[in-house]
Amino acid sequence: MAEDKYKAIGDGIYDHVGGPQNVAKLIHCMTRVRMTIKDDDHVDVEGLKKVPGVLGVAQEDTLQVILGPGVVNKVAQEMVDEVGVNLGEPFPAGATTAAASDYQSGKSAVEQKAAEVHAAHKAAQKQTWWRAALKHISSIFIPLIPAFVGAGLISGIAGVLGNLQTAGVIGAGWGTAILTMKVINAGLFTYLNIYVGINAATEFRATPGLGGIIAGLIYLPGVVAPLSLPNIFTGKDLVAGSGGIIGVLFAVWVMSYVEKWFHKHIPDSVDIIFSPFFTLLIMGVFTIFLVMPAAGWVSASLVGAINWVLNVGGAFSGFVLGLVFLPMVMLGLHQILTPIHLEMIDKLGMTPLLPILAMAGAGQVGAAIALWIRCRKNKQLTNMIKGALPVGILGVGEPLIYGVSLPLGRPFLTACVGGGVGGAVIGAIGGIGATSIGPSGVALIPLIHGGFGHALGYIFGLLAAYAGGFVATYFFGVPKDAMLAKDELGNVIDGTATVAAEEAAPAATSLDDIMTAAPTAGATTAFVATVSGTLEQLSAVKDDAFSQKMLGDGYAIEPSLEAIVAPATGTIISISETKHAFTLKTDAGLEVLVHLGIDTVELGGKPFSYDVATGAHVTAGQQMGLMDLDQIAVAGKAPTVITVVTNMDAVADFGTFADGPVELGADVLKVTNK
Repeated sequence: MAEDKYKAIGDGIYDHVGGPQNVAKLIHCMTRVRMTIKDDDHVDVEGLKKVPGVLGVAQEDTLQVILGPGVVNKVAQEMVDEVGVNLGEPFPAGATTAAASDYQSGKSAVEQKAAEVHAAHKAAQKQTWWRAALKHISSIFIPLIPAFVGAGLISGIAGVLGNLQTAGVIGAGWGTAILTMKVINAGLFTYLNIYVGINAATEFRATPGLGGIIAGLIYLPGVVAPLSLPNIFTGKDLVAGSGGIIGVLFAVWVMSYVEKWFHKHIPDSVDIIFSPFFTLLIMGVFTIFLVMPAAGWVSASLVGAINWVLNVGGAFSGFVLGLVFLPMVMLGLHQILTPIHLEMIDKLGMTPLLPILAMAGAGQVGAAIALWIRCRKNKQLTNMIKGALPVGILGVGEPLIYGVSLPLGRPFLTACVGGGVGGAVIGAIGGIGATSIGPSGVALIPLIHGGFGHALGYIFGLLAAYAGGFVATYFFGVPKDAMLAKDELGNVIDGTATVAAEEAAPAATSLDDIMTAAPTAGATTAFVATVSGTLEQLSAVKDDAFSQKMLGDGYAIEPSLEAIVAPATGTIISISETKHAFTLKTDAGLEVLVHLGIDTVELGGKPFSYDVATGAHVTAGQQMGLMDLDQIAVAGKAPTVITVVTNMDAVADFGTFADGPVELGADVLKVTNK
């Protein structure tokens, strides 16, 4: 019986891992049983590989036994049922089964610590240096965004009340409240360098306290007139605050290497004394006399150059900046702007860049409204717009970008035009800046510097971007197929009959029928890029189960965008509970596994969302959902998207492809059945 087969595989696994008493916990993902082992010495990896039904074994933070989709869940359930626990629950001390009676029981051990640093290192190895740098910047500043928003709003309210007091609208009694709010705001921005230094040290694997001290040196604490320190480049007195955030990031990054060097070379017995001593001494001198003057010049020049561009270029500069910001977001380049915004706030009291760049999101809103009107018969699309539009107006543009405009192609470009129009208006008015960073869209209005007049100018820019995105999309950006009448699942409605968007649905009426149907002899299936990014051979994947093709042959993509599409035309057979993988059976009978990231099962589904459900018939290139690349990176996981044909016994010719950049939905290869 089938149940006996799965039980036999489970017992065979137990036989070679030291029995259930050597297992602390067991879970499974789409392809493998994952066990937390108490004592690795009792694991017979070579014997485990020979268990009938086992496709391979991988050892990382957990012991992973590769079984393949459809089998793994049944075997894992049999294994926990034998012990009397649920999936993911701790195994009881001394747990055993009849098949494991020869093993010692009750032996105490501790679970292995999660190898997060190792996983993060593996993920970083697959990135270019500049993409890794941008992710570091993102990780440093993302935890501070709530503080920026809260302190910025308090500063904005204090500014409004101060203006009302100056105009005589409110009395002097408000002075204490206004001063209190200014003190609260200053609690962030006065000591911002230190917060950034602590976060940067954490991100660069250095001691957070040392990072805070190095960052605090930029304030020159203890240097009070007439005392001074020299700027060795100009001969003048060094000015407190020179270098700002840019100096902090560079100094703490260098400090992380210096501290690691000392930890490596100083004996353990005195490491706690001399490593921090020498690190602070060397990096203190380096920061004060080299980083502060050099970074101060860089930051002052950068702020001055941006101001010059905005003042001279006016509407033209605003148009270009608003036009190109969305492509920058797609490439992850927008992260580099965060320290620039903060430098401008420090030097000018505001950042004139943020209101202009916020117009890009407003252009998306205008484009979405145009699509809603032109494509009102397409229920699938309009439902997505309804869900994404409110948050888009508030400044959260990702749902509109990745769920609506980008998958359709042209609306993304026309939305960029709308952002350019709004940026041109902001640039033409001039003098509009934000006192803090964080939100955009309507949510940025309270943070606009300079009172009601400047806020009104920002609102004019928003309206212009809405209008620009709407007009450009309404007349030039609506694909014809998006205007077809479709139901909520994306099927085209033709009178009273419903047919699939590209072709009739398969004749099979149930998932069981589809799964048991034999592959179509001689049929050819076209596979497309599941995500945008860098296409690579399966052998390059940093996971033995895939690189050694234990599950089948296929291709991998290092993603640069968050949108996910179907790799081929077929039916969705299953979506894992943790959303990190799904299986599809093509209309020609190929069984396909799509795995979103490596070890992302541990993230509990948080980075993933789907627009389709199990049983849906999809076409190659159809939007499947989204994966949050930032969440995956912060968790230290690799975002590699892997597509594998698992029933290779049905394949006569797998085809070939070349490594390199690939666009979402682009043709990758063709697979021919026997």
